[in-house]
Amino acid sequence: MKIFDVIIIGGGILGTTISYWISDLYDLKICVIEKESQVAMHASSRNTGVVHSPFYLNPDSKKILAKSALISYNMWENLAKESGIPWKKTGVFELALDEKQHESLKDYMKWGIKNGLLEEDLELLTGNEVSKKEPNVKCHSAIYCKKEVSTDFGAFTRLIRKESEKNGTQFLLGNKVNLVEEKKDHSIINLDDQSTISSKLVINCAGGNSLDIAKQFGLAKKYSDLHFRGEYWIADSKYNELVKTSIYTVAEFKGYPFLDPHWIKKADGQSEVGPNAVPIPSPDTYSGYMGDISTSISKLKEIVTGNAIKLLSDPEFLSLISKEWLSSISKTAMINRVQKFIPKIRPEYFSERGTAGIRTPLITPEGKFLPDVLELTTASSFHIINYNSPGATGAPAYSAFVVKKMQDQGILDFTKNPKRSIWNFEEVLNQA
Repeated sequence: MKIFDVIIIGGGILGTTISYWISDLYDLKICVIEKESQVAMHASSRNTGVVHSPFYLNPDSKKILAKSALISYNMWENLAKESGIPWKKTGVFELALDEKQHESLKDYMKWGIKNGLLEEDLELLTGNEVSKKEPNVKCHSAIYCKKEVSTDFGAFTRLIRKESEKNGTQFLLGNKVNLVEEKKDHSIINLDDQSTISSKLVINCAGGNSLDIAKQFGLAKKYSDLHFRGEYWIADSKYNELVKTSIYTVAEFKGYPFLDPHWIKKADGQSEVGPNAVPIPSPDTYSGYMGDISTSISKLKEIVTGNAIKLLSDPEFLSLISKEWLSSISKTAMINRVQKFIPKIRPEYFSERGTAGIRTPLITPEGKFLPDVLELTTASSFHIINYNSPGATGAPAYSAFVVKKMQDQGILDFTKNPKRSIWNFEEVLNQA
C-alpha cells in the first residue's frame, strides 16, 4: 500500500490548483487521482472559456464565489501573459429583454460594485445605446462589462499540473476511485487498477462525482444531484462577426441553475450559441441521452427514491425541461431562442456542433437546487460539492481559501516550507 500525506480526488481545475497550493506551501507526499489520461478532461476544458466578472453574483449569498472571481482575474491574466495562453478581451453585454429584467440589471449594477468591481468597469445602457455598439442586437437595456475575457482553462490546468509536479505532486492518471474506507486517523482508497493507497487527509474535488465520493465518507446522505448537458452550435466563419461582443441575458427562471442560450466569443476566434440544459444519466454522457444502460437505471432509481422526484411535481421545472429537450433535438429551436435578441441570426448560419459540457447541481432535501458551493469535513477529509460556474474563473483564489480553511481547522497541520513559484498564497489571502 502506498502511503501519502494528502490525496486529492479529481484532476480538474479545482483539484489541480489545490494540489499546487499545498505542494507550494509544504514538503509533503501528495497525489491527485484522476480517472482520465490527462487533467481537465471534463468541465475544466468543456466550458465557454469565459473569465467572468462577478457583477451578476449576489454578494450576500455568493460572496466567496464573487470574491474568488474578482481576485483570480489578475492571477489568470498574469499567468496567461507569462505562458502564452490566449487572453482575448471580448467584453460582455448582459441583456434585459423587458422592464422586469431591467430591474434585475439595476440590482446587478449594485452587486458589481459591492463585489469589488470599479464603476468604470460597468455601464448601464438603453436598448438604443446597445444597438449603436452592436447593430444586430435588440434589447430593452443592458449592462456592458468591459472586463469579460475568453481564455483556455484546460491549458491553464495543464500548466498548473506541471508546477505542482515540480513541487513533488504525483498525478495518478487513468485511475478511478472504487471504494473509500475511512479509519480513525486515515483513509484507505481502492483504485480500479487493484492498487490501494492511504492518507491522513483526503480532499474530494471530483466534480460531477463529488457527491458519490462524499457519501462514501458518510456525508451528504440527504442530498441528491442531477446531471445536465449544455450543448452549443458553432457559427460558420462568415458569421463570426455578426456580433463582436459576448451576449448573455438575464435568466428567465431564477430558481434554476440554467441560462437561456447566449452568443459567446471564444478565444480561438470562433463564435458559439448555447448552452441548453439537457438531463442525462451520468457526468460524462456527452452524446446521446441514455448513456450506459446500467448507469441510466441506477440514476432513474435514485431520482424516483430521492429528492429529485420533488422537482417532477413542479410545473415550471417540467416546462423548462421540455424547452431544453426541444433545443437539443432541434437546431432551429435553439437558434430561435437567440433570435429574441439577435433577430438576424438564422439556423443555417450554424453547421457544426460545439463541445458539450456537463454541470451537476445539487438538490436539497426540500427538492430545490442548492445555489452555492457545499463544503463538508470529517476528521480526515474535506469535500467540495456543487462547485459550478463561475468555478473555473475563481479557482486560483477559491482553492487558496479552501487551503486556509483546512489550516484553520487543523487538518492541514504540517510544517510550512513555501516556494512561491507562480502565485503567492499570502497575497491572495490579503485580498479576501
